[in-house]
Amino acid sequence: MTATPAQPYSPLTRPRRRPGAQPRPRHGSAAGRAPHPDASLADARQDASPTEPRQSVPARDPRRDASAGAPRPGATTRAALDTLTLISLPLLAALALALPATFAGGGTRRWFGGRAESQRAEAQAAKDAAAAAFYELDTAQRDLRISIDTITAVDDSPAARRAVTDFEALGRRIDDASGRYINAVDAHDLDRDDLEAAAANRARTELTAAKDQLGQVKQELDRFESGLGPLLGKAETQLALLAPAVERARQALLAASNALDAVRASGLRADALAARLAALGPELTKLNQGAGQHGVPQTLERATQVAREAEAIRAEADGLPERAAEIDHRLVSLRTRAQALTTRAGQVDPVLSELRRRFSAACWQDLQHVPDQAGENVRQAELKLKEAQAARDAQRWPDATSLLSTVRALLNTTDEAVSAAGDRLRRLNAVQKDPQQEIDRTRFAIRDAQRLAMSGRTTPDPRHARPLDDAVARLDRAITTLEGRHPDYWHFLTETEAVRQTVARVVSQIREERGTPGH
Repeated sequence: MTATPAQPYSPLTRPRRRPGAQPRPRHGSAAGRAPHPDASLADARQDASPTEPRQSVPARDPRRDASAGAPRPGATTRAALDTLTLISLPLLAALALALPATFAGGGTRRWFGGRAESQRAEAQAAKDAAAAAFYELDTAQRDLRISIDTITAVDDSPAARRAVTDFEALGRRIDDASGRYINAVDAHDLDRDDLEAAAANRARTELTAAKDQLGQVKQELDRFESGLGPLLGKAETQLALLAPAVERARQALLAASNALDAVRASGLRADALAARLAALGPELTKLNQGAGQHGVPQTLERATQVAREAEAIRAEADGLPERAAEIDHRLVSLRTRAQALTTRAGQVDPVLSELRRRFSAACWQDLQHVPDQAGENVRQAELKLKEAQAARDAQRWPDATSLLSTVRALLNTTDEAVSAAGDRLRRLNAVQKDPQQEIDRTRFAIRDAQRLAMSGRTTPDPRHARPLDDAVARLDRAITTLEGRHPDYWHFLTETEAVRQTVARVVSQIREERGTPGH
């Protein structure tokens, strides 16, 4: 700012006299009187004092008159003060304009704007409400996105896919509402100093409409979220099961590995178990990669399978020493039994000789192959025993177990055949001595069934009576085979046995129909 020089006249300065001009008289002062030509300068100064009346006026000094045009020292000081005053006036005016804005809290708003300021406040309130609705909707959308991601990570059902589609459609409506809000905010500057009431009113209307649309979409979002309850609950349940399942699988693998180490320390190789455990290595790698890469359902299923297989390996490893001891025991036992059957098979020929001598061919003809078959079975059993021993020495436990089962089946068949020859001779001896005992035993069974069939009835049920009548006739025919010089005792025994089986079936049927428990 450039200082302005003092004007010839200013209300803040007194005018200077021109050289040779007479001073303007003032009312009530000594200046109104003419100076006496003989008065001195001291007298003039004394006369100018306000406390004492001046008595005389000093005479004019020609030197003063000659120098009246030069500025006096007091006049120079007053000119400087005038210059500073003019410089400070614009600064004071600017400060006076800035003070109301300063006390208003910053910005450029005025303290009193009338109707425009009221509309501005309402528009600002609408803007704040819309911002709160926008923030609330954005937060809800983010939370729901987490729920949708949880569902899609676990569930691939049609319901889950439909939920994803509905969420995407809802996201488009959210984008539309958010875009309307953002456009309304960008279109109106509520901080403008020259904001008109009409513009503020339009801003309030648009921001209120944007807030209402945001609220409507938020309600749709809330309804959609409430419908996700079953899907989200199922997904969260599976996610809650995921970490424990994976941990169980890892612990099962560790336990299986430790069990194998213990078995090997005892001198057993357990190669088959080790191969099975090694086959689980890739599955463990996939478990470590996590459900994010392989999916939650697949990871849960894999963890369950790994845990089950590892537990089976551990159990077999723990039982391997006992299994080896059992195989050793079975080898010894079956070897002893094969030797015993060899001895018993040698006794079949004397039994067959007696049957041939005392009974008809029908009583012993089906036993002719027993000696040869028994000898062959024993030889096969002994061969399998050697193979089982070799498998046990090689610690091929499944092969050893299978071979021992084959040996046991061969020996059982041989034992039955050898026993059948001796049992046949014993039964034939008994019926030859007293056939009536077998007849009475069979008739008692028939009469007991007949009484049960007639219990609570006047006439028997044909379904029960007919088989029982046939059984009586069949027994009578069997009895007739005992007549003659060489009766067929074996046929008689098989017939009576068949009759008793038929009667037993009828009794079982009657009790079933009547709800009577068997005895």
